Amino acid sequence: MSMIEIRKVSIINAGCDCIVNAANSSLQGGAGVCGAIFKAAGWNKLQAACDKYGHCNTGKAVITPAFAIAAKYIIHAVGPIYHDGHPHEPQLLYSCYQSSLDLAKENDCHSIAFPLISAGIYGYPKDQAWRKALQACRDWITSNADYDINIVFAVLDDSVLAMGREELARQEAEE
Repeated sequence: MSMIEIRKVSIINAGCDCIVNAANSSLQGGAGVCGAIFKAAGWNKLQAACDKYGHCNTGKAVITPAFAIAAKYIIHAVGPIYHDGHPHEPQLLYSCYQSSLDLAKENDCHSIAFPLISAGIYGYPKDQAWRKALQACRDWITSNADYDINIVFAVLDDSVLAMGREELARQEAEE
């Protein structure tokens, strides 16, 4: 049975089949979650794997080996940069979660760890990012009822953890 959980854990140590990198569209190693993933995986090997794609559109995702990380794959999802909450931004954020989950399923992964995509240096308000992330994951589980997957949100900040758990409880209560 598929489930969603929110844990205080480094995404690198989440113990999942695949982890999701909050990537930029040029798939270059960066700072924050992206930089930590590149460093743990082996920067040069991961960058070479990303360079084979060259680019990934916002709202989409690509997959690479995880190299030195204890996971099978790294899924690189490109979330939107928040400007003003224009209607396309929530759609693109929703889409990058859906694209990541589609890739996980295509590659027979039954557990996936996400960061809160776009809520760091891309400036997406954390409450809105949680709402869209959890909605996207819950909708994906519903439309893929024949596939079991454990979705983990890996966060390090206590206030972000609490906000995510509150939003998950709110969405579950609305069912």
